Amino acid sequence: MQISYETSGTCATQINIEIEAGIIVDVEFIRGCAGNTQAVAALVKGMPVAEAVRRLKGIACQGDTSCPDQLARALETAAP
Repeated sequence: MQISYETSGTCATQINIEIEAGIIVDVEFIRGCAGNTQAVAALVKGMPVAEAVRRLKGIACQGDTSCPDQLARALETAAP
C-alpha cells in the first residue's frame, strides 16, 4: 500500500509511505529538516504501523504538531 499524505503545520509538506502487511517498508518526507526526517524515516522502517503511531502521535515541535506526529496521522489513514 502506498500513501501520499499532505502535511499541515510542519516544515515538511508531504510524506510518502509504503506499507506491506501492516509493516512500514519505506518513508520519505518532502522538505522539512533533512537530518531529523531521515532519522525518523530510518527508525520506523520495519516497524508495525500501530507501534509507530503509538510512539509518534502527539509529539509537538512548532505548535501542536511535528513531522513525527504528522507521520502518525498519515499512518492512521492506513488503519483498517
